[in-house]
Amino acid sequence: MKSALLVALIAASHAVAGTRRFDGDKVYRVRPKNEKQVDFIKHLAKTVQLDFWHPDSAHQVGTQMNVDFRVGADQSTFVQTLLEHHDMQYKILFQNVQEGIEKQFDGEKHFSRKYSYTKYNQWKKISAWTARMAKRYPKLVSRTQIGSTFENRPMYILKVGRQTNIKKAIFMDCGIHAREWISPAFCQWFVKEATENYGKDKCMTRLLDSVSFYVLPVFNIDGYVWSWKKDRMWRKNRSNNSNSECIGTDLNRNFDVKWGTIDNYEDPCFDIYCGPAAESEKETKAVTAFIRENLQTLKAYLSFHSFSQMLLYPYGYTTDLAPNHKKLDKMAQNAVNALTSLYNTTYIYGPIASTIYPCSGTSLDWAYEEGMKYSFAFELRDTGEYDFLLPETLIQPTCEETMLAVKSISNFILNYFPE
Repeated sequence: MKSALLVALIAASHAVAGTRRFDGDKVYRVRPKNEKQVDFIKHLAKTVQLDFWHPDSAHQVGTQMNVDFRVGADQSTFVQTLLEHHDMQYKILFQNVQEGIEKQFDGEKHFSRKYSYTKYNQWKKISAWTARMAKRYPKLVSRTQIGSTFENRPMYILKVGRQTNIKKAIFMDCGIHAREWISPAFCQWFVKEATENYGKDKCMTRLLDSVSFYVLPVFNIDGYVWSWKKDRMWRKNRSNNSNSECIGTDLNRNFDVKWGTIDNYEDPCFDIYCGPAAESEKETKAVTAFIRENLQTLKAYLSFHSFSQMLLYPYGYTTDLAPNHKKLDKMAQNAVNALTSLYNTTYIYGPIASTIYPCSGTSLDWAYEEGMKYSFAFELRDTGEYDFLLPETLIQPTCEETMLAVKSISNFILNYFPE
């Protein structure tokens, strides 16, 4: 009986990682020293199928930048030979990506039906959790459906706060990219901390008495479901593309702000395909419509991604500084200092274009241009040991430190805007 259970658990661990397996796939890190090596990486990406983990595409590769990419098991020897031939130093971050996927999970406890804040939860559990939180805390949490995904899954927003006559609000979203699992884990953690500590923690109580938080736990629901069931490394949503067998649009390139001007990838097979038009995707339309309807009260926008340990603010589509750059930079500095104070985790901060890489059509720039002048994007843990495959054991410390940064930004919003 025990051996049968063991076999079932092993099979389940494989199934939960998805039908696509990554046995023998490797993740390399290189750091181009000059433009010649940059050009080589870009050429290599046209020759070999590279899954860029950082930056998002070959287009964004630059000198003196850490470049992480996954290579299939059948091509890794060839790629390694080319790297050595072009005198490129490299580090292998993952010798076997499939092992990294399976090591994310905290043993057989993962397969319990019980919901947990320190585990990665599938969408069905998260959806049920949103209803449960609204029922458990009716005076503090309400749930609203703002739209549906391409595959007709409901998109739920949780409003967290005591206000009925809302004057100040903050919009938060997680999981715009499917494979960044630590992101939805944080949105769930935030709601937990808010509800459990209201009336106990002075800071949280004061915030929830005066500021409403609109929390979208998973932006890209269809892609998130796919990353659990079929392909752990999936990034985009799951919409069909005309005249192409390739599925999906990168929702964080689909917003109507300099759309397609930098990340102008017309091929739907690219991971950063920006879609056939700005706001072409149902998910994007649902979020933008909700924000536009609530712009009068929305003062800040917070979006959570992984990985890189960065706190970013506008702009991404230009190196020009935002009009309130100094204020944004000071807020980011204070938030990062608060975050670092708990576990000494190192974050860097600054404008998107100069801090990570130029990009267009992003939710962050769009929110800023719509009027939310205090807009930030978090790139959560880590910086290379686990990348997208952060173990469940690191969910709690990641969320705890991020809470301090969010409180810092939220307190600014509370104090800066008069009643």
